[in-house]
Parts: sequence; structure tokens; C-alpha cells
Amino acid sequence: MIENIGQFLEEAYETAMQKASGKEAVQSELQGEVRKHLDTIIKLSESQKGVLAVTVTSIVYKICNPEQDIRRHQKSIEGGYSGRTFDHNNITPFLRSHKFPAMEESGWLTRSLEQKVPYTLEYPGSISGEGLKNAFLQTLHAIEEENLDCRLALDYILQGLIIQRDKNNIELAIPQNLSINNIIALLLEHFNLPYKAKGQSRLPVLAIYAVYQILCKELKRFENKILLPIESHTSADAQSGRKGDIDVNNADRTPFEAVEVKFDIPISYNIVEIAKEKIQTSAINRYYILSTKGITQGDEEKIEEEIRQIKSVHGCQLVVNGIVPTLKYYLRLVDDTRAFIENYTKLLAEDKAVKFEHKQAWNAVVSRFRQ
Repeated sequence: MIENIGQFLEEAYETAMQKASGKEAVQSELQGEVRKHLDTIIKLSESQKGVLAVTVTSIVYKICNPEQDIRRHQKSIEGGYSGRTFDHNNITPFLRSHKFPAMEESGWLTRSLEQKVPYTLEYPGSISGEGLKNAFLQTLHAIEEENLDCRLALDYILQGLIIQRDKNNIELAIPQNLSINNIIALLLEHFNLPYKAKGQSRLPVLAIYAVYQILCKELKRFENKILLPIESHTSADAQSGRKGDIDVNNADRTPFEAVEVKFDIPISYNIVEIAKEKIQTSAINRYYILSTKGITQGDEEKIEEEIRQIKSVHGCQLVVNGIVPTLKYYLRLVDDTRAFIENYTKLLAEDKAVKFEHKQAWNAVVSRFRQ
């Protein structure tokens, strides 16, 4: 009987670490199809975090409760258990703590996995990812119908996640002695490569934040102001209380300046109207809407009139501009542009929305600029 699930998971993690450290493949007794199924779940875990969470939850719950059919994942299903609660309390916090792919709260928040139907081979839910639905259902089938050793399966998954995570933790290049024009060219190439992984729209947000980290220290305008930590890529402004992607507050924590960043989306009159709603609820001094695209054709005059109205009624200066001209202007204001590059590189390394592909691309682009 496992009394402390957290301790059990940490011990399983330490065992997997000892086996996986420095390895390129999982060391396991598991063979055949089940190994292929687990490899598929691990490989697609970054884009399908819910499936990973539900798989690990099912395996661990089976270890703790051998008599439970873990395919019956909801109490509303006859003979079922609350997989979502077990995941929320134990599995997702564990995955997040070790920087494995993880949902914000639970894998059962994914529509394709929350249906009130057992996870049998006939499960009707639509699970995207080549071969993933079959891999997931076959794994649970093997546990319940073929006596798959759950401890071996858990160890296999943890080793695979460790190997995958450590491959992603690559050292990022920090270019030196670049002119402002070269910095902008470097950023533009990094922003606009044809990525397969999600998170591309986060890159210009990180660039703007990196320059704000310097401006808030060097410019008198930001004296006694507080640059708030950068928000999660998935956080909604209405829920978090933030005004933009980047927020600067007064010393009394009231909003002072905010920046909303749009990637590959032109600034439309509707976007300005949404910003106006945020401005109306505060005494914010300045609000920027920056885009990698221009202003929506035909909306220019309406936007200019709205900017004048907002300034007149609310006292807030709404600034609509491109990301590139904004970065060029700000970089001319800072004392040392090397600090900007260091900030941007650090944010790339730490931000959860940035995937291995984006980091690898940064190093590739930097290497071309060095030639």
C-alpha cells in the first residue's frame, strides 16, 4: 500500500534519473508493441500534454489501487474513480515540478479525454496526433487485459521524459558586438522561420519584454515603477487582471503602462476597441498595441479618431505601432545593446511557451550572423 504518493513519485523519478542520465534511449525490460505505444505518448507529450497526464495518472492510480479498472476514469461511470482529482492533486504538480510537459491543472480539462465513457479500445473521443489515440488506449488495454507491469511502464515513461527534456535544455548562443540593424535582422529571422511547434507568437513578446527590462532601469520615465513578471502565454487578461502582454505598474500597484503584442495579425479597429475597454477600467497612462503587421486597410482613420477620443476622455495615450520600429527606437535609448541580447536569450531559455525547435533555430540563426 502506497501511503505517500508524492514520495513514491519522487523515488520513481530518482530511479529513472539514474538510468536515463546521459543516455539517448530508455533502459527497460519492456519490449514489443507496448514500448512503441509508450514512445508515441512520450514523443507527442509536448503537443498533447493531456494524454500524458491521463496516462501517468492511470498507471500510478493502478499501482496504488490494483483492483480498480483505470479505464473507468470518472465516478459517474459505473465502477469508476475520479481520475481528474487524482491528477490535479498528484500527477500534474509532479510533472510541472520536473519541467515535463504538463497542463495548467489537469489532463481531464481536454475535451477529447473528458467524455463519460470508459477508455476501452472503442472509446469515441477524437485524440489528435499520429497514432496517439491507439497508443493511449492500447496501453490501458495492456494494463487491464494483459497484466502489463505498471511500475515498468511508469519507469519507462519517466526515463523517456527525462531524456526528451534534457535534449531540449540546449545552451543558447549569445552573439556579441552586433549593430542595432543586425540585432533587428537577427530577431526578424528568428520570429519568422516556418516553425512546426506552437509558441512562435511568443517570440516578439519576449523581445519587447527584454528591452523593457533595461528601460525600466535606465529611463527616468520608469523611476519608481514596477515591471511585472511576464505572464504565462495562456493566461487570459480578464482572469489575471493584467492589461497587456507586458505591464508596468506604479509603486502603489496601479497600472502605469501596458503593451499588447500581435504576431502576424494586423491592428484592426476591433482590436483598438478591445483595448479601450481595458483602458476604461483603470487610470493607465500609456497603452501600446504593437504588431508584426501594419494596420488593417480601411481602419486607419477610425483608429486615429479613437486614439484622440481615448486621450481626451481617459487621459491615456494609446500608441499603435509596428514591433520592428518600436524595437529600433528603444534599442537606440539603451546604454548597452548587449544587455538586450542577454535578456532575450535568458527569456528564450526559461519561457515555457518556447519549444526546443525555437531554441535550436536561435542558435542556427546566430551562427549564420557570425559567418
